[in-house]
Amino acid sequence: MKVVLFCGGLGTRLREHSDTIPKPLVNVGYRPIIWHLMRYYAHFGHTEFILCLGYRGDLIREYFLEYNEAMSNDFTLLAGEKRVELHGRDLDNWKITFVDTGLHSNIGQRLLRVRKYLEGEPAFLANYADGLSDLPLDRHIAQFLANERLVASFAAVPSSQSFHAVRTDDAGIVTHMGAMPDQPLLINGGFFVFRAGIFDCIGEGEELVEAPFARLIEQRRLQAYRWRGFWQCMDTFKDKISFDRMDARGDCPWMLWRDVR
Repeated sequence: MKVVLFCGGLGTRLREHSDTIPKPLVNVGYRPIIWHLMRYYAHFGHTEFILCLGYRGDLIREYFLEYNEAMSNDFTLLAGEKRVELHGRDLDNWKITFVDTGLHSNIGQRLLRVRKYLEGEPAFLANYADGLSDLPLDRHIAQFLANERLVASFAAVPSSQSFHAVRTDDAGIVTHMGAMPDQPLLINGGFFVFRAGIFDCIGEGEELVEAPFARLIEQRRLQAYRWRGFWQCMDTFKDKISFDRMDARGDCPWMLWRDVR
């Protein structure tokens, strides 16, 4: 399946980095988060990507145009021949389409603007491009395809945020304050599977997960794949530091490709 990655947002909650580079190029360790995400999809055999560009899309184009696989793989330098002999590859068989989808477009409109690159595809994948997970993508896809009525599915994951629930009486006096209920709130994790029918559900100017998803819910054509494994997004500088610490410890559950022997 083709993979649509939404790479055009302003990333305003990550201003420490997004003032100069787009959020998908913010590093997790030594490589951008978009690289980690694409490696994740490639692990499941999905190597054809469509990047929906917007804010600083030029830098994303530049990153891949100048990508040097020697910086992330073992290699031998044949100095006399001035040649590098790679012992592994990252982007082998990858096909990446770069599409300018507008600076201020919402996700729904970005998706509509890449429709022509998905002609003939009965189903495809999509992602916000700012989160990583060890989600079993093959099982997610299989569950979705088993129900022919479904138009869309997304990974529903526990919120990574910690909140305190508050209860008050009619006078506003706090009667209870504590952790959220035992069953944590499930949120949209941004790992989508769509049938081509999704394009007929999005009106001009509509945001994907608002009116279009509301209509699909009414029609019982939207599914959630519940996953309680690892998931984390990069919304803030605190999230960036958390990812870097995980990488430094070698505790990177989203790197499923490392488990391949």
